[in-house]
Amino acid sequence: MTGNQRKNIKIGLKVEIVEKHNQKTGILTEGIVSRILTNSSTHPHGIKVKLESGKIGRVKNIIE
Repeated sequence: MTGNQRKNIKIGLKVEIVEKHNQKTGILTEGIVSRILTNSSTHPHGIKVKLESGKIGRVKNIIE
């Protein structure tokens, strides 16, 4: 499942994000969502979230 739709993302969900400085390389960071930062229902590059670790990025994959 991809992270382009806000309805798919819940606090406490395990996801893979791409941080701003890793967008060119595509390096993904795994973590648990602590806050959803994007207000719109969809975003073409992924919904922006903050992880429990404090890292911020756009959701690329939802891990089930």
